[in-house]
Amino acid sequence: MSSSSLLLALHSSSETLGVGVLGLAPQLQLASFPLGRQLSNDLLPCVETLLPAEQWPQLDRLVVATGPGGFTGTRLTVVLARTLAQQLQIPLHGFSSFLLMARRRWAIDPWPEGERFWLHQPLPRRGVVAGAYARDPSALGGIAEVVEPRLFRPGEFLPAEPSAEAEVEVEADVQQLLALGSLATDAEMAGPWQPVLPLYPTSPVES
Repeated sequence: MSSSSLLLALHSSSETLGVGVLGLAPQLQLASFPLGRQLSNDLLPCVETLLPAEQWPQLDRLVVATGPGGFTGTRLTVVLARTLAQQLQIPLHGFSSFLLMARRRWAIDPWPEGERFWLHQPLPRRGVVAGAYARDPSALGGIAEVVEPRLFRPGEFLPAEPSAEAEVEVEADVQQLLALGSLATDAEMAGPWQPVLPLYPTSPVES
């Protein structure tokens, strides 16, 4: 990523908002805000603690976690990212929060190329949200989401392949967003904002 490029990352797939900025001095800035239901009121002020609004026109690219997560929290950051990308006419990329976790896990405990690895999140009385990931050198960052996170009803999720429970680590996951954004910048990838939508494996109610 060019030292002159400015990249903003947003992550609100849990009760904690994560914000990351790459390209200002210091080169990497990360912050997390345990906002819970206050996200709708405090989203913009929290973003401005790292990147004041008067500097937003300097942005070159945006990355956002698309979920799965709570309906309101995920929607707010995706809407903000889409609005900024549209108004500033800059690329936007959305990545599932499970993909960010899979990248973290691969870095610590890689699984064999060609083998799928599942991440799952139990939902009381509703089932399990799960997605599958595989090493793929052709994918951005080398890890592909081969099964987008979706809801499996109780008793449906019985994978024969390796799996682990999904665990959000907000600032670490924001770093993964920034890494993917940097790769997209280096590759000069187009990033139309229209396809970037929140991922709701369940009905749109707060989980």
